[in-house]
Amino acid sequence: MKKTLLVIDDEPSIRLILEHYFSTDFQVVLKSNGLEAMEWLEQGNTPDAIVADYDMPVMDGPDFIKQVRASSLHRDVSLIILSGKDTTSTKIECLKLGADDYLVKPFNPEELSLRINNMLNRIRV
Repeated sequence: MKKTLLVIDDEPSIRLILEHYFSTDFQVVLKSNGLEAMEWLEQGNTPDAIVADYDMPVMDGPDFIKQVRASSLHRDVSLIILSGKDTTSTKIECLKLGADDYLVKPFNPEELSLRINNMLNRIRV
């Protein structure tokens, strides 16, 4: 059975790239903002990993991290933030809120894949 990857990004092109790249190894669930993703999670869905954009309408990355980490059901799910912001303060903010990793756009899908798989492999050990 495939693992589930939740991808949250308001840019359709990013969602399409990630869906295409990861669909061989993961069931990819696409959402365009943090609120849509939280609604999906609250319906009882639990992904193995989450990739979320930092800047999104309705509920942005930092607010999404807070919501997920406050949830007893989803607080341990691996979470990577993608962002166009390459500032140390933004990275530190996300990591302090509970993101497991932070990757700057533009990004290499292979690097993202390795980061996700490394996190998931550590969880299994």
